[in-house]
Amino acid sequence: MRFRLPEERPAEPPTGYKIAYPVLSHDGTRAGFTGVSLGGALPYGVVADAACVYGLRHRPPHRRCDCGFHCVHDRAAAEALLCTAEHRAAVLLEVAVLGAYIRFERGFRSARQRVRTATVGPCACGAPAVALADAGWGRPGRRVLAPSCAACVRARTSVSLASFARLAGDGLRVLAAPVVRAGADAFAGSLGVPELTAEAALLQARLDWFQTQLARLGESGAGGGEQ
Repeated sequence: MRFRLPEERPAEPPTGYKIAYPVLSHDGTRAGFTGVSLGGALPYGVVADAACVYGLRHRPPHRRCDCGFHCVHDRAAAEALLCTAEHRAAVLLEVAVLGAYIRFERGFRSARQRVRTATVGPCACGAPAVALADAGWGRPGRRVLAPSCAACVRARTSVSLASFARLAGDGLRVLAAPVVRAGADAFAGSLGVPELTAEAALLQARLDWFQTQLARLGESGAGGGEQ
């Protein structure tokens, strides 16, 4: 006896979230994405059909295989994956789940998808990203890109966020994520009057020290000029 999975017929395509690396073709004319795990061997465009990464001839998503486009229901769950060291340069994708799909507790595995929005995190230096620049590695025929600020792009191959969206096509939106310094904000918000007074006193002491050093340097310079 074979058990069939329950069928869903939603009025609109379900929405999912995932992370991926942005890629640029070697000639700079096409842009897309590549997965961060098993699917990294098969780069894809904004609208794409899944293929079995094992080369099997069944249609993804197959119940007895892990092929297909993977995504999660919760945006926060996808954002949490960006905290790991190996995924810091990845971008967050909001996707429409298309075609046949298998629903899991935390997400979907689908036959087709459309990337609606790509949210680019900050540059490695912490500044907001204004471009996607060569990350120093890639796939055959494609360079993997990483978020970069204007100061860190330098001479690397790069495209602006708007240019990447244009090269990818199909209505893709590429956004720069706001830089949130949650630790510093939370620390400042937790300080009371005594703590703020102590911080101000420490800053004043440092300022006095710098003024003393500047005065000494000024005296040394004046003495040297007289000699």
